Amino acid sequence: MDIGAYVDATILGIVEGLTEFIPVSSTGHLLLMDQLLGFRSTGHVFEIVIQLGAILAILLVYFGRLWQLFITLPTSGRSRHFVAGLIIAFLPAAVIGVLAHDFIKRVLFESPMVICIALVVGGILLLIIDKVPRKVRFDDVMKYPLPLCLKIGFFQCLAMIPGTSRSGATIAGALLMGTDKRSAAEFSFFLAIPTMIGATAYDLFKNRHALSTDDLGLIAVGFVMAFISALFVVRTLLDFVSRRGFAVFAWWRIVVGTIGIILLVTVAPAEPVRSEQPVQATDGAGAPVAGPATEGKEGRLPHQR
Repeated sequence: MDIGAYVDATILGIVEGLTEFIPVSSTGHLLLMDQLLGFRSTGHVFEIVIQLGAILAILLVYFGRLWQLFITLPTSGRSRHFVAGLIIAFLPAAVIGVLAHDFIKRVLFESPMVICIALVVGGILLLIIDKVPRKVRFDDVMKYPLPLCLKIGFFQCLAMIPGTSRSGATIAGALLMGTDKRSAAEFSFFLAIPTMIGATAYDLFKNRHALSTDDLGLIAVGFVMAFISALFVVRTLLDFVSRRGFAVFAWWRIVVGTIGIILLVTVAPAEPVRSEQPVQATDGAGAPVAGPATEGKEGRLPHQR
């Protein structure tokens, strides 16, 4: 057993849970922590699966309201309106996410500089939005107009750039269009349920070749820690933002992103790790001969230090 790997899985699970529902970008923080810890997972399967822990936390906290929605859906126009709003808000990310999935994973997810810049820019914008006086027109998520929900859904698509933050994009978009801070955060919570379940299911399907029962222990640790830390955030965030707003999260983004940019610019990048490939022995003329090959380990979640 690699104790160091389990320590890293614990840290990453806590980071996922603490950052998933606040506007600081859980994906950006996880990818930067991966770089810092030297943690690598094929197709980012580990990072994908532990998001389910955060989803479970929000399902638990909002179980009563979700159940009430379910049982009143056939008879309540209010419930049907809210569910329709969530579906409409979810659709833009579903469509664009499928179309741009490979580019996002292969290009944007592999660029720490993009993540750091997005953290800083998003922090500055969130700070401005939080401080600028606005006229509140919507304060009940159950009554959000459907066009408003669609606009929030398009804002959520900005979070496909790692470092932007799904919750940050949806909350900022909602605030710009006249919602109050508490309902903006609450709508972001509810919208996270279909968005994260859909994204996780699609990512798992795309990376099904990388799944391995050998890594269930690491994933289980990350999942549990993500659940516990996310539970704390979901239970406390609404009251916090109602009193304090989003400035503290904006400044956190700016500080983390700035430190990251400075380190990326001043510290020489490490030589990239070369994946091991099977090596075929040859004779003097270059013809292949029988002999042991060096076997690669593609398809697992390697933990490289």
